Amino acid sequence: MSQLMIVSMLVFFGLSIPIAVSIGLSSLLGVASSNLTWLVVAQQLFAALDKYPLVAIPFFILAGNLMEAGGISARMVDFAKSLVGGMQGGLACTCVLTCMIFSAVAGSSVATTFAVGAILIPAMARHGYPVPFAASLQAASAELGVILPPSIPMILYAVSTETSTGELFIAGVIPGLLIGFALMAYAWFYARRNGLGKHDGEGRLSVWPAFKRAWLALLMPVIILGGIYGGIFTPTEASVVAVVYALFVGMFIYRQMNVKQFSRVLHRSVISTAVIMFIIANAGVFSFLLNRAGVPDMLGAWLSTLFSDSFTFLLGINVALFVVGMFIETSASIVVLAPLLLPVAMQFGIDPVHFGVIMIVNLALGMITPPLGVNLFAACAIAKISLERLMKPLVPLVIVVLLCLMVITYIPGMSLWLRDLAYGR
Repeated sequence: MSQLMIVSMLVFFGLSIPIAVSIGLSSLLGVASSNLTWLVVAQQLFAALDKYPLVAIPFFILAGNLMEAGGISARMVDFAKSLVGGMQGGLACTCVLTCMIFSAVAGSSVATTFAVGAILIPAMARHGYPVPFAASLQAASAELGVILPPSIPMILYAVSTETSTGELFIAGVIPGLLIGFALMAYAWFYARRNGLGKHDGEGRLSVWPAFKRAWLALLMPVIILGGIYGGIFTPTEASVVAVVYALFVGMFIYRQMNVKQFSRVLHRSVISTAVIMFIIANAGVFSFLLNRAGVPDMLGAWLSTLFSDSFTFLLGINVALFVVGMFIETSASIVVLAPLLLPVAMQFGIDPVHFGVIMIVNLALGMITPPLGVNLFAACAIAKISLERLMKPLVPLVIVVLLCLMVITYIPGMSLWLRDLAYGR
């Protein structure tokens, strides 16, 4: 049964059938080839979605869209530019820094790409940056939306593996900052080497006026993350707070969003949520059938013979996840693979939170690698260029993230030090 499911899923992928449908059809074949009743499908579809932490997903998606429509993201851009925009290459660094700030609320890389890229890709093009570089930098920087907390993939990993969402969130802070600063360093080097960005400081506000204009926007991540780690509300409750705050500021203080725009934001958020939930539901049935067939135990035994220690195991997992991320959507990869791989990782003495950060950073690379890099498609749509033109400037950015991934993988303290400090371990 398990062989039939896996092979059929890969065949469906090859036929370009949507990922969620491919997983669902493979699950139906698995049920048909076993002695299970068809009621199992309905039961597991419901069970996969009947989990309280998943409530945060639609609210974080909505919060990100409200920030874009309500003018919050534009003010974040102005503040980031006031900090780093004055140096050569400052506008490119502003792109990365804004994504880091925006990621502290949105939880989604695609939302970050559209919200920040719609402002900064045209701005970089006006200042002489090649459009393919601007689009690829935006796509790479936006992946911080799923690494820095709050993060929708982290919620999915936590639900799939019964790991603490709060611990995962705080474990993603230092890895996210490492990748963000590494991308900023490369952007600065690229601008210096190619003689770009010498006039990036034109029209830039000084720090204090930019802060006064953006302080309500900047207060949003402080409230969300401070509330979570201060024990005021859970990560799930924080998503609702983010929506209420973004709606109130955008509609009643900045007054850049009206009822008609709010309706469009709701429509876009519902569609994004439905796509993710449909994947989760089908992957839940798929994972149930694989677990019932004993696949995790067989996989663990096989990997234990294949790898002799944690070093080689993590190297092999990173290579495998990098390839998987290129072809399978991040949410689907997490909900299918995390329950299978985590027990094996724990056999090698790897902390579940550390392994979760490794998985998410690695699969986030899939958002900026063809053929299914969703951030690339979003950046291309904003920049109005073909995907092929992004490939050359994208390669160094992928290498930068891969180097950071190796540091995160083999220095567990990058993920666990802040977690242990916060939780007194």
